[in-house]
Amino acid sequence: MQNDILRKPEAILKKIFGYNSFRPLQEEIITSVLNKKDALVIMPTGGGKSVCYQVPSLIFAGLTVVVSPLISLMKDQVDQMKHLGIEAILLNSSLGRDEYTENMNLIRNRKAKLLYVAPETLLKNEILALLTSVQVDCFAIDEAHCISEWGHDFRPEYRMIAQVRRRFPDAVCIALTATATERVRDDIRKSLELKVSSTFIASFNRENLVYRVTPKNNPLQQTLDFLGEHKNESGIIYAFSRDSVDRLYLNLKKHGYSVKPYHAGLTDQERREHQELFLKDEVQIIVATIAFGMGIHKTNVRFVIHFDLPKSIEAYYQETGRAGRDGVNSTCLLLYSYSDVHKIRHFIKEKPDETERRAAEAQLSAMTDYADSTSCRRI
Repeated sequence: MQNDILRKPEAILKKIFGYNSFRPLQEEIITSVLNKKDALVIMPTGGGKSVCYQVPSLIFAGLTVVVSPLISLMKDQVDQMKHLGIEAILLNSSLGRDEYTENMNLIRNRKAKLLYVAPETLLKNEILALLTSVQVDCFAIDEAHCISEWGHDFRPEYRMIAQVRRRFPDAVCIALTATATERVRDDIRKSLELKVSSTFIASFNRENLVYRVTPKNNPLQQTLDFLGEHKNESGIIYAFSRDSVDRLYLNLKKHGYSVKPYHAGLTDQERREHQELFLKDEVQIIVATIAFGMGIHKTNVRFVIHFDLPKSIEAYYQETGRAGRDGVNSTCLLLYSYSDVHKIRHFIKEKPDETERRAAEAQLSAMTDYADSTSCRRI
């Protein structure tokens, strides 16, 4: 990396990542980060968010710390980086003691360029002590909407990241998400204490995606009919609960489909295996709860079916955004029923926090407005 040519973002993009040119906004974001100006990046799923901190990480002298909410997401990114010859490592609960110690030593010896951690790991004293002993140039907060109680995946641990940032006044912070309303954006800026920050918002119109909403009357048969029209195509089916995932998986398997389930009730090992099979096209369909898909880099997903109603427009947009990342036409089907609305409302009522309840109600209301709409849904 000491070669002067590889101090330039365009050269890194071409030589390391294999792209001839930046996508819209990537170059401006990278320039902002290299100038140590905090940035909030809102870019659709598949829009190339990770390049915005990966390229600067190869130019900075010190370490870039990527805070990410899911182990599967971290592993996927680290594997991609290693494949490109970049020294990226992760520290989380999925590692054995030896590998954990070895990765800590790589940081201590300044051998790693990128460190992927969950917020819980970042807050540990031993990790903070380790990071304080080296030069940290950048914090990249992935899936930054998790920081906001108005976001669709609120994670309280994300609120603590600002405390860590204060220990590293010279490190720039880039917060990235695929979906954030104005309210969530404000919350991200405040919670992360973004200094003199710029906000970069890419276009959200994915022209190759077709959005279909169908009244849900016989969901299994409707799913089978849809799959009959999309033979041998790769796709994701989202369902509300582990039970419905398991039931749908068994039904599709019985009908001869190449399919695997994915939810929090499976072991880490099973989830990893099912994800790998799907990524390698050895399994055609994944039936999953929302636990699946964040940061998964699979370009040829031809359809996303929502077997049950998502809890928010943001979640729906992010999940449908996993289709058609290669630019080829892909279909997003939502099976919609009022019984799903009542089911979600029941869960909302059980939330102990009044603010959370209000946020969830507002999100559900926006989702039903979309599903009931008689005008163009893309707008």
